[in-house]
Amino acid sequence: MTELLKISLPDGSVREMEPGSTPADVAAAIGPGLAKAAIAARVDGELRDINRPFEGDAELALVTTRDEADALELARHDYAHVLAEAVQSLFPGTQITFGPATDDGFYYDVKAPDSRDPFGMDDLPAIEEEMRRIIEADKPLTREVWSRQQLIDKWEADGEVFKAEWARELPEGEELTVYRSGEDWLDMCRGPHLASTGKLDPRAFKLTRVAGAYWRGDQRNPQLTRIYGTGWLNKKQLDAHLHRMEEAAKRDHRKLGREMDLFHLQEEAQGSVFWHPKGYRIWRELEAYMRRKMDKAGYREIKTPQLMDIRQWEQSGHWGKYAENMFAVPDIVPEVDEGDAGAIPKVASDADWMAIKPMNCPAHVLVFKQGITSYRDLPIRLGEMGCCHRNEPHGALHGIMRVRQFTQDDAHIFCTENQVVDEVRAFCKLVDEVYSDFGFDYQVKLALRPDNRFGSEEMWDKAEQELRDAVEAAGMANDEFGWEELPGEGAFYAPKLEWHLTDAIGRTWQVGTIQGDRVLPERLDASYVGEDGERHRPVMLHRAIFGTFERFIGVLIEHYAGRLPVWLSPVQAVVATIVSDADKYAKEAAAKLEAEGIRVEADLRNEKINYKVREHSVAKVPHLLVVGNREAEEGTVAVRTLGEQHQKVMSLDEAIAMLKREATPPDLRDQA
Repeated sequence: MTELLKISLPDGSVREMEPGSTPADVAAAIGPGLAKAAIAARVDGELRDINRPFEGDAELALVTTRDEADALELARHDYAHVLAEAVQSLFPGTQITFGPATDDGFYYDVKAPDSRDPFGMDDLPAIEEEMRRIIEADKPLTREVWSRQQLIDKWEADGEVFKAEWARELPEGEELTVYRSGEDWLDMCRGPHLASTGKLDPRAFKLTRVAGAYWRGDQRNPQLTRIYGTGWLNKKQLDAHLHRMEEAAKRDHRKLGREMDLFHLQEEAQGSVFWHPKGYRIWRELEAYMRRKMDKAGYREIKTPQLMDIRQWEQSGHWGKYAENMFAVPDIVPEVDEGDAGAIPKVASDADWMAIKPMNCPAHVLVFKQGITSYRDLPIRLGEMGCCHRNEPHGALHGIMRVRQFTQDDAHIFCTENQVVDEVRAFCKLVDEVYSDFGFDYQVKLALRPDNRFGSEEMWDKAEQELRDAVEAAGMANDEFGWEELPGEGAFYAPKLEWHLTDAIGRTWQVGTIQGDRVLPERLDASYVGEDGERHRPVMLHRAIFGTFERFIGVLIEHYAGRLPVWLSPVQAVVATIVSDADKYAKEAAAKLEAEGIRVEADLRNEKINYKVREHSVAKVPHLLVVGNREAEEGTVAVRTLGEQHQKVMSLDEAIAMLKREATPPDLRDQA
């Protein structure tokens, strides 16, 4: 008699099933409702096809569309395959490469037939229609195991040179799988997939754009076309996503930065920001705000060099781990050749090398090491608005969100082992105050040890537990704060707490962080004299709240759609005249506002008031104070507030009082 399989379910029950049974069979045995709802399965924790047979006894969790993360990953993977099949169906001779799921959709890299130009946006409607036809045909998606040689033969016979090249590099003897769509079309894939194309909603996807891509990401290889799409479980989700994308486009910090005259970027300084006066005013307000918060929290501000000897970075470990992202320059240039364009510097073979700092940590250790430090001096909190440079690839640069030159609200806390939890807990409180002042909700994550790291297992155990204990003590290790642990995502020298902000349209941004580091003090020989008179290593806490000023300003612009709080706005009010007869009163009103510390401009141009209103609305000026003859006679202003339908007439003194309240930074309002 054949022994039955024992399949354990999440509720603790066990189902006995015939050998060769599948998760779909278990779902059917439980009931028709579940049989219809189940789309995949987790077998011993691994996500699998609903129709893949069990290999033996197993723990089973059936996946339905309520398990949204798994369901979306499966659907997007299927959409990618359907996209590739549709392109080959419409354009015979197209070669396919690979197409993964992404955070909000999918893409596939393809090479158009030699007889036609690369695919473009004009091709997308026809491809979408063919995808819908394939979905509505409800083709079964079946998993097959092939040998390496079978794959090579298949792809070579079909003229799929990219797939054949990849198949030739696969290891001998490894189980290799393909997925067949219906009878004919197939693709090399690990899976898993839904049971059939009909499990997808034909109304729940949209192809969004095309871009160039190189085979295997190498520009020396043939160029392909990457076709992007977004895919969801139903049309309601797709519509919500498209609305978010439309809203995100309106909020794009690059677009608003131009309209508000805040900054610009240009080729002459790749990855560096040219801040205009209005943009730099936002920076200065943030810097002053953070400096007050740090002063109050007991930080001492320092300033450290941009350039340090390469040997310092070798000792810290950054050169070995991070050299490709660092800018290095010769310490001396002793030779000069004369070229057609004049003197050309030439680096001598024996020149010493310096590196522009990509982070501030080693320099802060050097400051800490000056003189003898006693345990009585700890904790020491050193802060720096530190300018750093990182050699980010050109393709990774994005507005002011990802740049090569940036400034951090950086600080390092040097403390004893016994002080770590209290210091991290105090930082959690400080972070909460700051993000609350800016109107952000946030989640707290703990990034744990990566595979490639420095330090002992015992050290990592201790460092990770300290951060857990601190978050627990701060009352944040719960669902309210989205508490989650992220295996493998820590830095090479330390675990870290991460703060993920949620903006006005639901996007998340990882911004603040604190890391508990015992590696760098050891490598750079930092020490203090303990109560026992012996030398001890301090624990070094790396921490930032804004992260970088550039990125935080970008996040603020998009979060507020340019309508920054009055205290942050570069121009807080404009006094605009209706008629030139009111010019004198407008100048007097603007002078009074300026005397009270309000950032104000007077618009006396000979333009219609509606034109002025539109222009200052685009520039996101919070308050427009309109004045004409009546206002001049009565000592009033008509206040038009950005985003509000109706204006309010009030005395100039009332308007000044209102603006002073709104222009006061949140950390100073209790003192105002």
